[in-house]
Amino acid sequence: MESDVEYIQLFMQYESDEMPVVFFYEVDLRDDRLALREMHVFANGMVKLESDLYDDVIEVCPIPTVDELNAKVWGDGFHAVVISKEEFNEIWNTGIYGGNLTAP
Repeated sequence: MESDVEYIQLFMQYESDEMPVVFFYEVDLRDDRLALREMHVFANGMVKLESDLYDDVIEVCPIPTVDELNAKVWGDGFHAVVISKEEFNEIWNTGIYGGNLTAP
């Protein structure tokens, strides 16, 4: 299954303290790019873990590719990179993110 999962780090322009500035997605490539797990990092460094993204949603949307996000297909203010499973799991398991809050 390893090659059937992609890990994405998505930087977003700061809008407010209530909006995350960094997102992490574990994307199932065999299930229409739906997210298996997601993390939100806020400007104050707080990390929020989401293991059931589709609970109480009306419409399920796939996670765009890194190329789509960086090509501004979904709007300005995004910068995405592929990261490793280990990077994702380190943050997921500790609840701590010490990286950049803005795009490199």
